[in-house]
Amino acid sequence: MHSTTEPARNSSLKINEETERDGLVPRKRRPVDAERASLPAHLPRFEVVIEPDSLECACGGALHKIGEDRSERLDIIPAQHRVMVTIRPRYACRCCTDGVHQAPAPAHVVPGGLPTEALIADVLINKYCDHLPLYRQSKIFARQGIEISRATLANWVGRGIAALTPITNRMRLDALARSRLFVDETTVKVLAPGTGKTKTGYMWVIVCDDRAHGGADPPLALYTYMPGRGAMWAKQLLGTYQGILQVDAWQAYDQFGKDEGANAGIEKSYCWAHLRRKFIDSGSDAPIAQDALQRIAKIYGIDKEVRGRPAEERRAVRQERSRPLVEQLHAWFTATSPRIMAGSATSDAMKYALKRWDGFTRFLDDGRIELDNNSAERAIRPVTLQRKNALFAGHQLGAENWAAIASLVETCKMLDVEPYAYLSDVLARIITRSDTDPIDDLLPYNWVDTKAGQIVFEMSNIATAA
Repeated sequence: MHSTTEPARNSSLKINEETERDGLVPRKRRPVDAERASLPAHLPRFEVVIEPDSLECACGGALHKIGEDRSERLDIIPAQHRVMVTIRPRYACRCCTDGVHQAPAPAHVVPGGLPTEALIADVLINKYCDHLPLYRQSKIFARQGIEISRATLANWVGRGIAALTPITNRMRLDALARSRLFVDETTVKVLAPGTGKTKTGYMWVIVCDDRAHGGADPPLALYTYMPGRGAMWAKQLLGTYQGILQVDAWQAYDQFGKDEGANAGIEKSYCWAHLRRKFIDSGSDAPIAQDALQRIAKIYGIDKEVRGRPAEERRAVRQERSRPLVEQLHAWFTATSPRIMAGSATSDAMKYALKRWDGFTRFLDDGRIELDNNSAERAIRPVTLQRKNALFAGHQLGAENWAAIASLVETCKMLDVEPYAYLSDVLARIITRSDTDPIDDLLPYNWVDTKAGQIVFEMSNIATAA
């Protein structure tokens, strides 16, 4: 049976459709997606006001404003190059012959060259932050009628990074003075001179990040290119470092923490994520592997609850709740391992853990230590992206330059600093300083954005690392 109100409802819908079509009333808005991100407040806004065609009502009266609807859409002003013309007037005195007076020419990263420091920063960000190779950047310039070869861009990159080297050198000193380091490495291809072939080198990364326990030191990431990943290279990377080393169980780290030697004071803490991955690789649907993963997950669950809490609080919780689970896991590994087929992936995973148990359990006694080395592994990902786009470094110096600029860019990201704003400002400032001038204010974690007037590193403004 049809409702008697159906014709009236259809008539009303028809009237509404007609009035909307005539522009007399706005159409009903679709509900805004609750998950839609709001646009950042720092972006400039410009308003476009759309008035009705007429402010006169159909009855003849005047319409008056009773409110408004506002919506925001993200717009773009395409990048546009311009020419900066520097004029230095020359002055002379008509009353004497004291010579010509003229302001000195400002220092530049590329003396007598085309690029401003802002343009060099842009090329660096495009290449190392957005992973845009130089040959693509050259084509982008060409579309605007600007012919700049890839070799010229490479020269700008090299000079820019050379100017920034004092900063990365200082960052290395700061990193090695910290009480705890995350360390990892990954392969990079480098063109071997005169052969036309590539060789395999390694990009090492040192990460300092105390945000998980509310530490006061700012985070940083320091990259270093080395030809190998053996013990001699690890030794060269860390020098005489003494402190906590969070690493995977790669054999290059075996020498550290011995009773004798320059690094006798190192305490190694091994990565539970690597251990967990071994059980996943052994077949996470297998009952024993599944049991191991569930036990490890409980340990991670406790640590998640105290993330961001002070180190002493984290230690107390671990002693009370995590230690019993870890001891049970050790007993289970010890009892179960002999019953598993030797050489199987599950057996190897258990032996891997038992052989290094002191390193795996060091986190229980020190609230500063993280369960895993994921901070360093996250820092490796940008290298992987660059590796996919650039394929290889043209020479060893190119790989070293890559490491230097990656240190600055990734540290800026950790500090929630816009990398281009930092590089363009610091390049312009560092070339005015001598080798003996202090550079503390140019370090990413001390840098003051002259536009915002704020020191970028404040613990209250940086979210706890996930």
